[in-house]
Amino acid sequence: MQAKIGFISLGCPKNEVDCEMMLARVAKAGYTIVPEDIDADVVIVNTCAFIQSAKEEAIENILDLTWLKENRSLRGIIVTGCLAQRYFEEIQNEIPEVDAALSLGDEVHICQAIEKVLAGEKYFRHSDASLLEMEGDRVVTHDSFAYLRISEGCDNRCAYCAIPGIRGPLRSRTMENIVEEARTLSDMGIREIVVVAQDTTMYGMDLYGRLALPELLEKLAAPELGFRWIRLMYCYPDKVTEELCKVMAKHDNICKYIDLPIQHISDEVLQKMNRHGGSEAIYGAIDLLRRYMPEIAIRTTVMVGFPGEKDKDFSLLSNFVKETRFQRLGAFIYSREEGTAAYTMENRTTKKTREGRLASIMQTQLPIAESYNESFVGKTVEVICEGYDPGIRKYFGRTQFHAPEIDGAVYFSSNKKEIPVGTFLNVKIEEAIDYDLIGKEEIKK
Repeated sequence: MQAKIGFISLGCPKNEVDCEMMLARVAKAGYTIVPEDIDADVVIVNTCAFIQSAKEEAIENILDLTWLKENRSLRGIIVTGCLAQRYFEEIQNEIPEVDAALSLGDEVHICQAIEKVLAGEKYFRHSDASLLEMEGDRVVTHDSFAYLRISEGCDNRCAYCAIPGIRGPLRSRTMENIVEEARTLSDMGIREIVVVAQDTTMYGMDLYGRLALPELLEKLAAPELGFRWIRLMYCYPDKVTEELCKVMAKHDNICKYIDLPIQHISDEVLQKMNRHGGSEAIYGAIDLLRRYMPEIAIRTTVMVGFPGEKDKDFSLLSNFVKETRFQRLGAFIYSREEGTAAYTMENRTTKKTREGRLASIMQTQLPIAESYNESFVGKTVEVICEGYDPGIRKYFGRTQFHAPEIDGAVYFSSNKKEIPVGTFLNVKIEEAIDYDLIGKEEIKK
């Protein structure tokens, strides 16, 4: 009987795509993939190492699995992903419970790692991240959508960010290969694709010498591919162009939604962060997006507690959030990461100050988010069904203004006995609760 393999995938959607490619290799080799770790002979932990909390989560997952080695049938733990890329030697030397580790460029060898571990041997490989394969078979792990990675690595070199050191420089895929993968996803029945990269708007600069995202979107939005929704994530303000906005506004199947991480609005802080374009680029991007698509939902991310962030800087950020009224906003505290330019910066804020600013910015955003949610009440919106919750006896899904896995949900009732996952339907919104919407399917007469 073939060995049973479990997977734990942590971190960002790009990491998830890596995991799906490993799943395909493992399945092709004839191994049985099991959903529960307790049933597995080998568990692969695909890790994140972007910030301290992500590293801690990865290590906790690895150490939790040691109990299964001691008390159940688990024979091996394999670590892949960014933790294995960034802390390869530390994993080998300091976590003896790990039986194998593969850097990003070595994930193609996942089946060899499994073979070695099952034979009772250790297996460690570490190569340059630029060797990471971006194309190949995948086992798509979601029924209602799929992530579509268009590039890897990043050239932005933000002062706080460890990603260029982990995943290397920008490497764009060719448009032909991306469209080919999109066609495969469409043939599988996927009707929503979520376009991802470290910096989606930088796509094509290395290959074509220009910002080629608008041209790529034109190809992906083609009727013959059949996508109902195309969603853009990780777009940088300084590269949001009028051409991009025109393409987004032109096509009904491009979601009127964008993920636009700004990090801050104080030019002093943005300069220290090495964020390109400064506040002018941020104001310009938001103005362009809302001018071409007044209904657009803008999701952003802000950082508090960056070295040298003064009260006046935080006040600027807080007022900007209040005035701009982002439909979605996430905030996080600066994490000091070795190997980054900010690591040696002085004038670090205290833990109490950082935590206070985080709580304050989220409190500022709360009524904005509530008001936006309440604006849906009484309206009929298109929703993609993602499942059924027997506890509350309602289906749940998302509108085009809700990104999967990070935004709220739409819970709705229906007279239908069963609605397949991935079905698009109309829901009349009756209530808004916190970050979620409640409604009922509206049947056309």
